[in-house]
Amino acid sequence: MKLKIGDSAEAFDVSDIHGKNINLDEYMDKKLMLSFYRYASCPLCNLRVQKLIQNYESLGGKGLHMLAFFESPKESIVKYVGKQNPPFSIIADPERTVYKKYGVESSWIAFFLSAFTRSYDGINAFLKGFLPYKLEGEIALLPADFLIDENHKISVAYYGKDIGDHLPLEEIESWLLK
Repeated sequence: MKLKIGDSAEAFDVSDIHGKNINLDEYMDKKLMLSFYRYASCPLCNLRVQKLIQNYESLGGKGLHMLAFFESPKESIVKYVGKQNPPFSIIADPERTVYKKYGVESSWIAFFLSAFTRSYDGINAFLKGFLPYKLEGEIALLPADFLIDENHKISVAYYGKDIGDHLPLEEIESWLLK
């Protein structure tokens, strides 16, 4: 079931790829963004992570905390996403336990449409060295982003329309200024 604005954020207790325990309760009274990605070597996913890294100082300076979930095992995340050295926690969730709590789904139709809607992004990712080396998990999984307020209420529930569709950075910035 997809979450919507005003719903309570679904609780979780996980460890990031460095072994740090992360619990939703730690983010009470803080603004939090949860991002759900496909597999660790996904070029479009890594392109998005790169954009978040580039904007982290600005977003974090406005009080945003970020957590990124990948459906790959820890070892793959370290090898592919980890080489970018993101300043936010990344969680391996190969069983998609937290994905299911947040209603993150797959769509073969959206997957195939992505070939037309994301060709520029795919070329850009390729030019930056992000290649799909190892396919792990559900290839048609769609990304999702959630902005969660200080009271653990969903302020924005953004379910991607294709395999590279994430909440625009401008919308995140706008939410932080409210």
